[in-house]
Amino acid sequence: MGASAGDGLTAAAPGGAQAGSNRETTVDLKKIENGVRQIIEGIGEDAEREGLRETPARVARMYAEIFEGLGRDPRELIKPLTGDKHDEIVLIKDIPFYSMCEHHLLPFLGRAHVAYIPDGAISGLSKLARVVETVSRRPQLQERLTSEIAEVLMNTLKPKGVMVVVEAEHLCMTMRGVRKPGAVTTTSVVRGIFRTRQATRVEAMGLIRSS
Repeated sequence: MGASAGDGLTAAAPGGAQAGSNRETTVDLKKIENGVRQIIEGIGEDAEREGLRETPARVARMYAEIFEGLGRDPRELIKPLTGDKHDEIVLIKDIPFYSMCEHHLLPFLGRAHVAYIPDGAISGLSKLARVVETVSRRPQLQERLTSEIAEVLMNTLKPKGVMVVVEAEHLCMTMRGVRKPGAVTTTSVVRGIFRTRQATRVEAMGLIRSS
């Protein structure tokens, strides 16, 4: 990463704001270390005992990694390929992802299903998974994550329609609060023809739910 977590330097992390932003984001590893040390002391632990002494540095490096979507513009991942006449549903389902809930900074993780109908341009399939990965590696809400994926595809590919379905388990529900492990939250966003034509929407949902 170009700097050790204990040297007080600011390490540049590949990062980014909302879709459309192209700013550079840096991760202040030392600031994260200091904050984690205060948390350890705040819960009544000894931050200098053997098992915890290196924890602030480890957490700082981890945060630089799991929030590396900050500063990246996911639209730049999509390179429209023109000339293909395909105009039926393209679907990638069961894309695994993890993200961090911005309310409690606890993970939520699950699967994303991304479908679109081309209108003169298609995308490399791996790029769709990259978009999911990039927008998930930020402090997030599941609802916003779902919308951001859809908007990236609508803005770059200009398809006839997009459908995104995200299913995730939130550790803020598993570990605290209602403490209901296994509960799954589902969000969906439909744009274009998937919104206006019920039969197309039903077809896509059938493909997603098929084994």
